[in-house]
Amino acid sequence: MYLLTWILAVSMLNCKGQTDKKDEADKITVKSAKASPLNATDNAQNATPVHLTKAEFLKLVMDYEKNPEVWSFQGEKPCLIDFYADWCAPCRISSPILEDLAKEYAGRINIYKINIEKEKELAAVFGVQSIPTFLFCPVEGNPTMSSGIANSPEATKSMFIKQIEELLLKKANASSI
Repeated sequence: MYLLTWILAVSMLNCKGQTDKKDEADKITVKSAKASPLNATDNAQNATPVHLTKAEFLKLVMDYEKNPEVWSFQGEKPCLIDFYADWCAPCRISSPILEDLAKEYAGRINIYKINIEKEKELAAVFGVQSIPTFLFCPVEGNPTMSSGIANSPEATKSMFIKQIEELLLKKANASSI
């Protein structure tokens, strides 16, 4: 029952193809992380999500140009990647939650952000059709994608914690969190 509720909430709380739409959600303010140079893309240094360009993604996550057929993670720590757009209300809701999680998990995982309007190729490569979409990349194994957020900030944070613990840190009992 919980899974069905979560799937319904996720499917309802995402943005699809609204590249220029703005609405009441524009009144929500969000602290945004500033783009960082390649030498500062480790969340342990600044404990904030780091915006990635295509060049940084190729170096830090996966070089799909050199190896398009097989997933080959380049990072030293697992990472969560947020595909977002500035106009997307659910994206603006999840942003401060990801900032909190970057602090909580500093040194254990990296949290990256990719603006789909600036990095259209990256969004296309991963088939991002609705946002926010999240790519969970463990050090070993294949990545997992999810999209949307839960029905409240608290539930969204719990959802992220569970996914980080199970998918990135490989803790089996994360469901009790």
